[in-house]
This record gives sequence, C-alpha cells and structure tokens, in this order.
Amino acid sequence: MRLHVVTFGCQMSVADGEELASPLKGRGFTAVADAETADAIVLNTCTVRQHAEDKALSLIGRLREWKDRDPQRVLIVAGCAAERLGPWIQKRFPYVDLVVGAKSIEDYPRIVEEALGARFDALAESRLGFGAATEDVEKPTGWASPFSAFVTIMRGCNYSCSYCIVPAVRGRELYRPYETVMAEARAKVALGAKEITLLGQTVNSWNEGGVRFPELLRRMGTIEGLERLRFESPHPHFATDDMIAAMAETPAVCEQLHLPIQSGSDRLLKIMRRNYDAAGILDKTARLRLAIPRVEVSTDIIVGFPSETEEDFERTLDLVRGLRPSWSYTFKYSPREGTESAGMADDVPAEVKDARLERLNALCDGLTEAALAARIGKVVSVLDETGGFGRTRDGFKVSWDGCGTAGRTVKVRVTGMSKRILKGETDERA
Repeated sequence: MRLHVVTFGCQMSVADGEELASPLKGRGFTAVADAETADAIVLNTCTVRQHAEDKALSLIGRLREWKDRDPQRVLIVAGCAAERLGPWIQKRFPYVDLVVGAKSIEDYPRIVEEALGARFDALAESRLGFGAATEDVEKPTGWASPFSAFVTIMRGCNYSCSYCIVPAVRGRELYRPYETVMAEARAKVALGAKEITLLGQTVNSWNEGGVRFPELLRRMGTIEGLERLRFESPHPHFATDDMIAAMAETPAVCEQLHLPIQSGSDRLLKIMRRNYDAAGILDKTARLRLAIPRVEVSTDIIVGFPSETEEDFERTLDLVRGLRPSWSYTFKYSPREGTESAGMADDVPAEVKDARLERLNALCDGLTEAALAARIGKVVSVLDETGGFGRTRDGFKVSWDGCGTAGRTVKVRVTGMSKRILKGETDERA
C-alpha cells in the first residue's frame, strides 16, 4: 500500500506531517512522491494565512477525481484548517474519509485506527501482491532529511496575539515530557540524524518537570553524535539571558536565532499584544551578538496592520535597520476569522500595503544580499542534506558543484550567490 503526504505551512506542520504518516506506515504503507499512485493521501493543512487555507481547499476539490477512480482509496484531511473548518469540510467534500483537527494530533493514532482500521484491512487485502517494494518507493518532496530531523517539544500557544489564529486551532500550550523529548532525539540521532530542530509555537517557553528551555538546550547538547541543534519558532519574550547563555555555552547549538518582530511601532505592538517593544528587541539582539559574535538573526514582519500609519511603518524600517536580519519573512496583513484583529477596521488600503511591502522587501533583500556577499571567497562548513545541498551552522543554504554524500559535513569554498543561496565548490583540504 502506498501513502502520499501533502503538507502546507511551517516547520511545525512538516513535523506534524511525519506524525500523521506514522500510524499508516505502521500498517504497512510506504511513502510515494506521486499522489496519482497512492492508495492513501494525508493532507496536512494550515490556516495561519488565507492563501495557505485556500490552496488546501483547492487541492481537496481536485482530489475528488483521484478518489472517484478508485473508491477504496483513503483521503484524510488534518491540521489547522481541519480544526477550524472541520464540519464544513466534511459537508463540502463528502468523499473525504476522515477530518482530524490540529488539537487532536496527540490522539491521532487512536482516531485513525477506530475510524479507518477496517478500511485499511480491506485495502491491504485488495492490494496484496500488487504493492511496490520498499526499496522502489521514492521519498516525497518536503519530507525531512534523515540527517536533519525535527523533534516537536510543545504544541499550542498561551499568547493572544490579536492577529493570530494559532491558539484557536491548536489550543493552549502542551509541553511534551522531558524524557520523551530526549528519547526521541536520541533515537533520531541513532538512526543517522546529525542535526535536530526543536519545534514549538513558542518553543522557548517550554518548561516541563522542573526543566526549562535553556537547560533543555544544554542537556540536548550532551547527546553523543548530535552535531547541530536548532529551534523554531521562539518568542522574543522568552529570549532570556539564560537562553542566550545556553546557546553560547552549548557547542551543538547553531549560531542562528529567529526573532519575529512583526512591527517596529510600539503602538502597534501593543495592539498586536506582543509583550515587547522595539527597544527591547534591539537590547536582546545586542546581548545575543555580544555572547555569540557569529550569530545570524532572521525575522517575521507584517505590514498594513489595522491603523498602521506612515510613521508606524517608518519605525518598522528603523527596527529592521537596527536588527540587521540576514533573511526575513514579510507579509501583508489580512484578517483571519476568529481573531481579535478581524473585528478591527482593515483600514490600510491595498495599494498602500503593496507599496509598503515593496519598500520593506527592498530593505530586507539588501540586507540578505550583503550577508551572502560577505561570504564569497570564504570556506564554510555545510551539513550535506541531500547530496550537494545543505546549510551552514548559521543557517545559510549552500549548493555546490560535483557530487555530494548526504549526511557528511563538508567544507565548501563560496564562489558566488543567487538571490538567497550561496554557491560554491567543495574544498575538503580547507
């Protein structure tokens, strides 16, 4: 039996996609890259932005033909959009076999087995003798590299950012037990992972069994065979001096921090309920760079939030100049049903949002270009994730000429760059 997983959204969604696949793999499904050949499809949805939700719903609609060609096939829709729109999805797309919201992911294996166990038995019987051998199955695009693995340490969010739908669809914070997290990380390293990324909606708020996040970093760093340790996505409020010290003291922790600022206007940050101000962000990054001189910072920014003035936007540009992110994820505000800001007047005209986003992107792209250009001529250490492509410790993507061996850490001499990727050649003598 063949399984195809489609994931929309962030790294948390990618990690969730692996969990959604797990009980089906336990029943004998093997992963395929081509949906047309699959006996089961798991569609892992996102609802943080309307565009991601619309793409998922469009795909569900297109999959009707796939299902009609063979009614025995199984279609599961899961994730954040499934949490928000579950009953509507089941009514609008009656050929979907199971809808499972993001809040139910911890109980997902039981839900799937109870709802579809008999269907899977019948499907296995019908496919007996016709399945592909495991070694012939292609790994789907977007699944995590076995050498760079994810470990989810928490779900949900206790914050109430006025623009964000995540607390509504994922619930309040739930921390995975310390021993469970450590055991999963050790198991993935034993299977060949050289790099672990810890995941959570506000990952650095994790606090379980008397162990806080900074101490978790230190203890993770003692895992034998673990070369690199990252985490996504931290909240600036929990980017404490202790967390910075743990990053600096733990050799495995990579010299990279994602610090979502969203806006540089203190007035808007209050309306957004972000619990920090622009000066606090700059203070934290100054202390971070003092402790880890080679650290690179990335960020998220929203333009056109309700009531944003030209002065507010200029303060965002000022904060970006002070923060100097090496790469940025920028978005135009759009209201999400069920959030506080959806009840506010969306009063920044579309053309103004477009113009501000263009100005912001010009600034951010210039900072990215400068960071990339500064590495030309240098030799960087890269974890080869796919054979000729990987990332540096500080988060830059690198491709190089010639064959590579996935899983090795190689030296690459940087000879050029594209818009977001360094290019080079291997230099094992460096």
